[in-house]
Amino acid sequence: MDKRLLIGAALAALMAATPALAHAPRATAAPAETHAPADAASVALGRILTDYEAYLRRVDPISSGMDGDREALSRLPDPSRTGDLAREIPLKALLARLDALPADALDADGRLNQAFSRYLIARELQRIALDPSRLAFDSEGGPGQTLSYLASSTRIAGRADADAWLARLEAAPAYYDAGIANARRGLSTGLIQARSVVESALGQAQRDLAPGADGDVLMKPFAALPSNIPAADQEALRQRARALVDGPITARRQAWLAMLRDDYLPKAPTEPGLVHRQGGKDLYAFLVRSDTTTDLNPDQVHQIGLEEVARIRARMQDEMRAAGWTGDFAGFLHFLRTDPQFYATSREQLLEKASEIAKRADDGLPALFGTLPRLPYGVRPVPREIEETYTTGRYNAGSMQNGVAGGYIVNTSKLDQRPLYELPALTVHEAVPGHHLQIALQQEAADQPYYRRGADVTAFIEGWGLYSEFLGEEMGIYRTPYERFGRLSYEMWRACRLVADTGLHWLGWTEEQARACFRDNSALAPHNIETELQRYIGWPGQATAYKIGEIRLRQIRHKAERELGDRFDVRTFHDALLVDGPLPLDLLDARMDRWIAEQKARSST
Repeated sequence: MDKRLLIGAALAALMAATPALAHAPRATAAPAETHAPADAASVALGRILTDYEAYLRRVDPISSGMDGDREALSRLPDPSRTGDLAREIPLKALLARLDALPADALDADGRLNQAFSRYLIARELQRIALDPSRLAFDSEGGPGQTLSYLASSTRIAGRADADAWLARLEAAPAYYDAGIANARRGLSTGLIQARSVVESALGQAQRDLAPGADGDVLMKPFAALPSNIPAADQEALRQRARALVDGPITARRQAWLAMLRDDYLPKAPTEPGLVHRQGGKDLYAFLVRSDTTTDLNPDQVHQIGLEEVARIRARMQDEMRAAGWTGDFAGFLHFLRTDPQFYATSREQLLEKASEIAKRADDGLPALFGTLPRLPYGVRPVPREIEETYTTGRYNAGSMQNGVAGGYIVNTSKLDQRPLYELPALTVHEAVPGHHLQIALQQEAADQPYYRRGADVTAFIEGWGLYSEFLGEEMGIYRTPYERFGRLSYEMWRACRLVADTGLHWLGWTEEQARACFRDNSALAPHNIETELQRYIGWPGQATAYKIGEIRLRQIRHKAERELGDRFDVRTFHDALLVDGPLPLDLLDARMDRWIAEQKARSST
């Protein structure tokens, strides 16, 4: 999840063409089908999952609030080290109960739930032990950016909602304090962000203290209150919120800025990469395993990236010739990055073009999917107070229960760095059939346990987003050689992520070594390359999930097409992948193998 999925989960965690992936060691999947009695074991598993739900709702009020838990909307999570260590006790107890449950006494669905919940809990315990919360911010900022996200996704429909948002504002100072303590613990133990990341976060901290013409982002939920709240009460609510923002929250914002400027920046090293930090290699290896949901090591991931760069580069050459370009590759990249025909001339034009592409993508969904989500999505600009260090586009999850649509968020700043030939790929990744479709279906999987409706499985989630860019070809979204080249440039971007992320954090590369892959092999604009580079430096491991997940999804589809032949139906296949929610890749393999077998059996009767 990019930070766009269920942000509470992120806080709690604060193909045959690629032989290296095909032959990588795999985690143990659910055991094969047996016929042992299942009733007692199923009841026991149900009790464990009920207790796991209660735990998750308690420690992750952001995801729980999005799921309609009204009480959770008044709380913030506890990201402190004390909170982490307190969570070890119930997690170890849950894990012990899962381990004691005989898998051969469960049916296939029960074994999958046992294996998946055990995977998530064990991963969280490993995370707590390694303490990555010491990296308390990244290039986009720290605690203030989580609060900004919550403000933009909060809808006040009555007095209870208003009181809940006020309660979150009252909790914000403690949330900042935990972030400051985490950052200081990182300083004292040698797990320190690079200077370039600190400078980016410091710039955002300064912008947080100087709201623009639209006012303070934390006041946005009170901008237009419903008529069921009397006018006098509306004004009183706004005054209470303003007093909190101007008083204790501003004081903590100032303390956060001072910590970054006076304490952190002078000690921040110039060299990027966890490889240079105390305990950094062990942490990075865990993050790669966690985000890819595989046992791949960073050297294997790096090699996959190199192979993918070479493969995609050959296809880009073909589209370059199809566009009529007779010069060399570097000249074509310069042409794409500088010719005015490829760039919008206003923020409105860029947003309107993204909206038009999104509607064309909507039009193609029924041909590829049998089940579509109820929740709609909107196309929105990145808020101006955060656009400077924000990526080109992103998805923000919505909530049907809270009356909030999903959001395809487009960065409308720096128009000469936002090429239109990349916009179709960005749109199908972030909106549909990408993140909105997948995440909304995950949220609406009512037959699944609570933990599966919000599970953070980055390789599946981001792999699906990249797979959706490929689906754009089948949907006819890319209309010109330039747009097809833009699609391949985006795929190259993700291949270079494998190379650059592992290069920086495992092999000890410099920023320039990492930058070269994007600059020399993709059409990404210079500003986007720099923004993304700082993102990878400050958020280790996450960038490795996209390509690893997409490769596995395409492998699974190739296998289904090969084994089912003319019985393969793409709509049924996509439903089988999506409707029950994401899984770690090995468990996904096992589930889809079972689906293929079921399809064969059904067609033979």
